[in-house]
Amino acid sequence: MLTISKEFRFSASHVLGNLPEGHQCGRMHGHNYLVVIELSAAPEDLDSAGFVRDFGELSVVKKWLDDNFDHRHLNDVMGGMNPTAENISKWIYENWKEEIPELSAVCVSETPSTWARYHPSPSPA
Repeated sequence: MLTISKEFRFSASHVLGNLPEGHQCGRMHGHNYLVVIELSAAPEDLDSAGFVRDFGELSVVKKWLDDNFDHRHLNDVMGGMNPTAENISKWIYENWKEEIPELSAVCVSETPSTWARYHPSPSPA
């Protein structure tokens, strides 16, 4: 398999639920998020130029993130889902998998030292 990745950034606030009383993430706070999408294809599935997918075609993801996430309160954006980095990565994946079938994983970082990565489990044989 060959894998490419592209990163995007946005800033947003959130409040995480179901935490112990006094937990810092239970208060409204914000992050400068980094999102990395990964696309994979077998060598025989590359396009005629030899790409998994042309990076330029991924500008629609940037526009979608800007329109839906940037400078927003993620609790309002994600329809009641607790906006953890884990849930954000899965939500982004699920929103783009149909349009970008090569999408193999989505990584979300809230801080320079923390990451969550969503990738679907392989189908059972």
